[in-house]
Amino acid sequence: MSQAATNAEGTETARPWLKSYPPGMPETIAPPPYRSLADMIEHNCRRYANRVAYDGMGKTMTFAELEKLSAKVAGWLQAQGLKKGDRVAIMMPNILQYPVVVSGILRAGMVVVNVNPLYTPRELEHQLNDSGASAIFVLENFATTVSAVVARTSVKKVVVASMGDLMGLKGHIVNFVVRRVKKLVPAWSIPGHIPFKSVMAANRPLSPVDIAAGDIAFLQYTGGTTGVSKGATLLHSNLVANITQNVMWMKPAETRKAFPDQLIYVCALPLYHIFALTVNMFMALEQGGLNILIANPRDIPGFVKEISRYRFNVLPGLNTLFNALANNEDFRKLDFSSLMLTLGGGMAVQRPVAELWQKVTGCFIAEGYGLSETSPVATTNRADGTEYTGTIGLPLPSTDIDIRDDDGKSVAIGEAGEICIRGPQVMAGYWNRPEETAKVMTPDGFFRSGDIGVMQPDGYVKIVDRKKDMILVSGFNVYPNEIEEFVVTLPGVLECAAIGVPDPHSGEAVKLFVVRKDPNLTEADIKAHCAKGLTNYKRPRHVEFRDSLPKSNVGKILRKELRG
Repeated sequence: MSQAATNAEGTETARPWLKSYPPGMPETIAPPPYRSLADMIEHNCRRYANRVAYDGMGKTMTFAELEKLSAKVAGWLQAQGLKKGDRVAIMMPNILQYPVVVSGILRAGMVVVNVNPLYTPRELEHQLNDSGASAIFVLENFATTVSAVVARTSVKKVVVASMGDLMGLKGHIVNFVVRRVKKLVPAWSIPGHIPFKSVMAANRPLSPVDIAAGDIAFLQYTGGTTGVSKGATLLHSNLVANITQNVMWMKPAETRKAFPDQLIYVCALPLYHIFALTVNMFMALEQGGLNILIANPRDIPGFVKEISRYRFNVLPGLNTLFNALANNEDFRKLDFSSLMLTLGGGMAVQRPVAELWQKVTGCFIAEGYGLSETSPVATTNRADGTEYTGTIGLPLPSTDIDIRDDDGKSVAIGEAGEICIRGPQVMAGYWNRPEETAKVMTPDGFFRSGDIGVMQPDGYVKIVDRKKDMILVSGFNVYPNEIEEFVVTLPGVLECAAIGVPDPHSGEAVKLFVVRKDPNLTEADIKAHCAKGLTNYKRPRHVEFRDSLPKSNVGKILRKELRG
């Protein structure tokens, strides 16, 4: 790959981001040393055999144990008659069984279908049938949901895990996801279900499987923000490439703090989410790192207590998580001397939150950007940086970013348009949806993200917003992120979200939902603050105070639910 990329018009255009790369950072990645994730798992489990790979709820698992237990899962799946390429679903939060099951599925040459444990029966039924899953591994707390739909799906094998299955964990019901989990615990019944402990006891040998780089590893379902939830088809080569890109990009962080003998990752985001899957599970695997599994990141006191036992090095998260932690007094007392990288993604990192985080921890937030369709990381800020940039950073090595207009033509540097991504981490397409794939993949190999951004002259990319979140006021485009980032600079605001609502005069008007930090904060305070920094058509016409804002399991504020 040269220092020029082919744009939508078929001409060569300079890659301005290369001049902003850290010293010595290559523009492309070398051919990865693994054909598949299965190769990566087996190689690193043996390489780091005696190291602790995971710590969950006070119990640990070494890489050697991960290799042994995942082989049991793989061998058992093969013994049930499942073949290479069959889809196997997993419906679990951040517990020790998760990496064991996912590794086993991959080593058997099968395809992982990640399922949100808090899905409703309707959502679960759609995903199981769309993927054609033959089996599902589920934690007992969520088995009622499976029991409600399994008869109407292609699933033939249901494996039910409990907290007591691995590593001496006792069978306590733990409120580890959200408070709602207690509602999911009542008795359930799935005829013919298989206890996870019987899978472990079976000791079926794993037969060798020839897994190629072009084989499917994951069907990673999107959140459905542009319609029905679709499975992004991620190949082994996609994930291996993105892991390679991220590990390479992380190395310059050592210019600020030397890497320890073993990196310690905080795994607060759910592993079934593509961000944690790649950055926590697989990057740590490649580096021989330890993941501290946080089953319930919304329980901030419990979260802080869990991580206080370690001098952690890498903390991936979302704006909402950073905000909650930085405002927690016990978190502020922790030792941050070993924190090398704070990685922000999933939603925009707001400047006031980033500045507070850096003040509390001494570590800046390196915001990045990606999607399920890009495995996920496409751009990120420099790991050797020292301060929050307000951008999503630079394209990773071997990645091209082109900003295009509605007609698919490249726009000039500094102009807003749709962020389009090309690289080895981009999905093969949507599972069994060629028409949907054609809508997002361009003839020249770029994935159309649906996000609006601007490329700066130095190659840094700034997100403006998602197309569908844009508010149209009297013909002017208003982007919620801009409003929200300004409003949270008001000391009495904890968090907020902006949406468009119908207006008889301007077509749409801005409505702002606010969670107060100061109970005395008024609507007049909000509007007076906005008048200081936002042009008239961007100012909220309506303000509604809420005790909380709706969020996804990952902690992303759900504007669509506020729209009603």
